[in-house]
Amino acid sequence: MEKVRATITAVGAYVPEYILDNHELSTMVDTSDEWIMTRVGIKERHILKEEGEGSSYMGARAVEDIFKKTGVKPEEIDLLICATVTPDHPFPATANIICDKTGIQAQSFDINGACSGFLFALDTAAKFIESGHKKKVIVVGADKMSSIVDYTDRTTCVLFGDASAAVLLEPTTEDEGLKDSILQSDGSGRNYLYMKAGGSAYPASHETIDNKWHYIYQDGKTVFKHAVSRMADVSVEIMKKNNIAPEELAWLVPHQANLRIIDATAQRMGISRDQVMINIERYGNTTAATIPLCLYEWEEQLKKGDNVILAAFGAGFTWGAIYVKWGYDGKKYHK
Repeated sequence: MEKVRATITAVGAYVPEYILDNHELSTMVDTSDEWIMTRVGIKERHILKEEGEGSSYMGARAVEDIFKKTGVKPEEIDLLICATVTPDHPFPATANIICDKTGIQAQSFDINGACSGFLFALDTAAKFIESGHKKKVIVVGADKMSSIVDYTDRTTCVLFGDASAAVLLEPTTEDEGLKDSILQSDGSGRNYLYMKAGGSAYPASHETIDNKWHYIYQDGKTVFKHAVSRMADVSVEIMKKNNIAPEELAWLVPHQANLRIIDATAQRMGISRDQVMINIERYGNTTAATIPLCLYEWEEQLKKGDNVILAAFGAGFTWGAIYVKWGYDGKKYHK
């Protein structure tokens, strides 16, 4: 029997209209455009301002974008997985809500892999297709990071934005699709990047609110050190494992957390900036949405047969890389 792989057949996205730029941020906290650009490379980030709307609002719009582009109907979808750290509610799953908003009636669930969440969800979805259990699967990365950011903390509020992007996966027997993955976790990193309250360990109380435990905490230096080494290491490892020379790689699609981390990863891989998808300057870190949002923005430049490596590092710690041989000419959706 021919080997079945999961291949990406379309990409959709949604980005909120409101833009919070560095100039406006500098009126809120003690920071500046120069300070932010020098350290992380972010100039602006989009913020979801609609009252009462969460990650599912953006995720549903990204799914609808796929339907509009491809003509695929909601009833054709067999599974939807949503990667998020900012679910609408502790339960039900944000994936369930996205399905309800888009007319999908299929199995759905969330994955929390922090900034590596989209890779974890994509790899999981691929296994459902490879096993023959599912034919059409949507993977959504959606995060409303503004909902857990302390806008009086200049070390974290400059980093994050809101967005969603999604991919459609389908089976193929051609030499394309998700060809390999290396995904890792190290729970000893859990104390360096987290949101302390809001779960079962520290339910919401006056104390948790007064202590600002419902916001992101990050030990920036420690996270940066681990992110640089581990994202670069796993990207080089997957290249070597699949005998991909630097000149044979069409694109590196890195998680957009810090421009210095992205540059360090590309340097270790021996590739040029021209081979790297970078949009951090315009969106900041949108957590699970960064990688599919890059694919969405570069879709028109992606060609059938392109060697693409997706790489990320996130809280947990979590990190990983996925090797994709691209399955279609993206221009077909941009005529």
